[in-house]
Amino acid sequence: MTAQPLPREPRQDRSRATRQRLLEAAIDCLASGGWTSTTVTVVAERAGVSRGAAQHHFRTREELVTAAVEYGTEVRMSQMRAHLNGLADRRPAVLEVVTLLGEMYTSPLFRAALQLWVAASSDEALRAQVLPLEARVGREAHRLTVEALGADESVPGVRETVQATLDLVRGLGLADLLTDDSARRTRLLHQWAATLELALHASARP
Repeated sequence: MTAQPLPREPRQDRSRATRQRLLEAAIDCLASGGWTSTTVTVVAERAGVSRGAAQHHFRTREELVTAAVEYGTEVRMSQMRAHLNGLADRRPAVLEVVTLLGEMYTSPLFRAALQLWVAASSDEALRAQVLPLEARVGREAHRLTVEALGADESVPGVRETVQATLDLVRGLGLADLLTDDSARRTRLLHQWAATLELALHASARP
């Protein structure tokens, strides 16, 4: 009996898989080597595709890394939302939410995003691409945090408290770049969770 050839992967699926490998490789390159080391050639090699294939999807390094950070952020947000949705209809504890945010802002994705922000600070063309992305990411992170905490932003001060939470975890992520700051971060997150819980309960009182 002659073996039947395996069906070929549809071209659209192959293209989508190639694009995903490039995006994930770009995040890895940014996180480990920084902006200067993250070229289209290096990313293509890490992804196991040709430079031509990479440039078929992304014409420039700026397009590639911006798309990579956007893709990575969507994945991390989806993972956090899936975790929250899987809590058997219970609202997560404030500490649980704050801890999840802390993990998000100490991930390789955050390191990659930081490298992109630093490069954009001195590159006007890149900054024009990054600013709208950062605005969308900020809005989504804020919205997800509000939902997870069950916070009522119609109460004065609650919106600012939620934003302070995001600013805190972002700052703790920065502190983790040069040394392992996990022990101090854990203590601060526990303290902030207690403070945040008191603030949210106070805002819920009639």
